[in-house]
Amino acid sequence: MRLRGILSIGLAMILAVGAVSAATAQPRAAQQHSDCHARTLILSAMPVELSPILTKEKVHKTFVIDDRAFYQGRLRGHRVILALTGIGPVNASQTTRTALSKLRCKSGAKKIHSILFSGVAGGDWIGSVTVPTRWTKNAGKKFYGVDHHLLRVARRVAHHVKRAHLKQSNGAGDPMCACVADPDTVMTVAVTHKPRIEIGGKGQTTDPFSGKALPCVPGAGDVFGCDPCPRDKRLSEEAPDKGQKLARFASPEFLTGYSSSSGKGYVAEDEETAAVDAVAHRHHVPFLGFRGVSDGGGDPLGLPGFPFQFFFYRQISADNAALTTLAFLKAWHRH
Repeated sequence: MRLRGILSIGLAMILAVGAVSAATAQPRAAQQHSDCHARTLILSAMPVELSPILTKEKVHKTFVIDDRAFYQGRLRGHRVILALTGIGPVNASQTTRTALSKLRCKSGAKKIHSILFSGVAGGDWIGSVTVPTRWTKNAGKKFYGVDHHLLRVARRVAHHVKRAHLKQSNGAGDPMCACVADPDTVMTVAVTHKPRIEIGGKGQTTDPFSGKALPCVPGAGDVFGCDPCPRDKRLSEEAPDKGQKLARFASPEFLTGYSSSSGKGYVAEDEETAAVDAVAHRHHVPFLGFRGVSDGGGDPLGLPGFPFQFFFYRQISADNAALTTLAFLKAWHRH
């Protein structure tokens, strides 16, 4: 009896000590990973697309992985990471894979729980923002859908479109990323219609670069540059081969491979979104894309489509895509 009692007391003490140890160890484990929170990855291809979003983000940390800069912080109530993919589907795929494979917690858990894309595209009406429900990168042979929960929030934003304050006048922008003034300080013309958010339809991503990764050019401005304009501090001396790289953008493939989607059954046509969607799909990460129309109808100047409309109207289309993305984040936070 006495031995049994001693053993019972000893066992109770061991269990009690174990429980105390587990209770004290749990906060330490939680503290070890407290800096790792699930975040929304927001991608854009060009500086002109990401700059208006980055200026609204409270950046807490900037880091570089595989020569790609990532800006971590808070935006409209969300923990986010912003990044440029670069132009073209190869760059878009590589950047998305890099983010999903290397942005992880110490425990190995994914740091990215959802992905948004904000950019410009060919479409119906300049300045309007399209949100296709599915995307293809092989001319319709296979489609990748978007997340229906995210799409539901986007529909609510579109229903209250006035809250997004979409612009009708086009700003001259900051083509060389001089950051001497607000990109909308100087206005050019107003499109002939009231831009709106359009939910639904098919989007297409094309590859005019034949499977090659088109390089960005440090210090080359809001289209061909490597950094969002607020972070573009590089001097021209940092890119001695700038002229050679820029020459690639003047190739016939670049000028003819990207065109307006009018009349082709697609509400948006670009060079990145389906590539990002495909990678997100493989990793089971929710995705949604916002594309402001830069070349399409409603042009009071009558410019002959891409690339002329793109270079002239890229600011209003990028701004409206960014405004829609920000309105979405705000509505999503409330939801």
